[in-house]
Amino acid sequence: MTPTLAALLCLGLSLGPRTHVQAGPFPKPTLWAEPGSVISWGSPVTIWCQGSLEAQEYRLDKEGSPEPWDRNNPLEPKNKARFSIPSITEHHAGRYRCHYYSSAGWSEPSDPLELVMTGAYSKPTLSALPSPVVASGGNMTLQCGSQKGYHHFVLMKEGEHQLPRTLDSQQLHSGGFQALFPVGPVNPSHRWRFTCYYYYMNTPRVWSHPSDPLEILPSGVSRKPSLLTLQGPVLAPGQSLTLQCGSDVGYDRFVLYKEGERDFLQRPGQQPQAGLSQANFTLGPVSPSHGGQYRCYGAHNLSSEWSAPSDPLNILMAGQIYDTVSLSAQPGPTVASGENVTLLCQSWWQFDTFLLTKEGAAHPPLRLRSMYGAHKYQAEFPMSPVTSAHAGTYRCYGSYSSNPHLLSFPSEPLELMVSGHSGGSSLPPTGPPSTPASHAKDYTVENLIRMGMAGLVLLFLGILLFEAQHSQRNPQDAAGR
Repeated sequence: MTPTLAALLCLGLSLGPRTHVQAGPFPKPTLWAEPGSVISWGSPVTIWCQGSLEAQEYRLDKEGSPEPWDRNNPLEPKNKARFSIPSITEHHAGRYRCHYYSSAGWSEPSDPLELVMTGAYSKPTLSALPSPVVASGGNMTLQCGSQKGYHHFVLMKEGEHQLPRTLDSQQLHSGGFQALFPVGPVNPSHRWRFTCYYYYMNTPRVWSHPSDPLEILPSGVSRKPSLLTLQGPVLAPGQSLTLQCGSDVGYDRFVLYKEGERDFLQRPGQQPQAGLSQANFTLGPVSPSHGGQYRCYGAHNLSSEWSAPSDPLNILMAGQIYDTVSLSAQPGPTVASGENVTLLCQSWWQFDTFLLTKEGAAHPPLRLRSMYGAHKYQAEFPMSPVTSAHAGTYRCYGSYSSNPHLLSFPSEPLELMVSGHSGGSSLPPTGPPSTPASHAKDYTVENLIRMGMAGLVLLFLGILLFEAQHSQRNPQDAAGR
């Protein structure tokens, strides 16, 4: 072997491995957006591309664009580059990839980044079927809807980095559009909070405004709290309303939920005395929209699981129907203890239901279906046997089945008075012995009666005497008669 050949072989061995490393491609870079890939219209967003320490240049490409979207030099220590969008518009929405250049050439492209702009259309609605409260481990359905014919709906879960769920829209008989997303099994290990959007098929990365957020409450089997109203269940518009949720379990927080609503009211638990916990929810001044059925739940700070629900509490709004009602007592508003009485609520108008309330009563109003009779709609509320507890002031209201929490104006108040124990009518009255004054009173009344009878006799005799005298003056008439 000649010295020249040996030198070439040694040079080849020493350069061969180095040349092999430089000729191979570098790993593909990573692409992401801050604060996220779903950005509302007009907001800033930063796109980052991270590659190798040997990168000399970074390039950002947008799908559908023939030229590179942007080029930037790397930031120290040269392993990433920043691409800034000061104010995002529909023009920026799309699919992006990035590359970086080194002495060995261009790297592989990154995985795609879907940059979405929201706020192009009005927001949809998001609701839970049948309720946003679900037993721990249970399943439910979220309904995203709109009145317009959008092609696709998107459901996003807060704090989840998975791709959003997309469904085609379905048209309803009412003319609206919806998509139904099954959710579950629900567990209390993390927060279940959702929003939804919609978009058109030809612009899949231009979305609507987000729906109002919807939070799902996983409920457990711990003891239910109680829910009561401090003002009474029937209110007029403008009144204040405070609902109190309490328990003898030391709950750290409480939540109030109204049936049909998407939002919850949450309050920290207070301890008015040892062993008790409660929270007050002030809702006034109230309007007709406050009428409905409420429940509350309790939870401990160390758990995301809520208790079993309280018994339902119905809040009723009076004065929402202008048709009038009346209230009467049969046989009358004064009754002896132990006897029977019926309170009759009536109206000329066709109410579906009548409600009877008692002033100061803790129990909810009594409800009866309306019956038609004697050209009126009415309901009879029997009370028998009557006790002193029935005494008080009553009012009645009418309502329609289409919205049972909205009531008519109240009837005029009826005062029901309950006297002492009833006794047989044949029994002599009992009481203290008669006094001389009472005898004098009786004697005076008796004398007046006698004097009245005597006056009638004298009047009769006077009439007879007048007739006799008249006959003597007119004998012919008397004969004719």
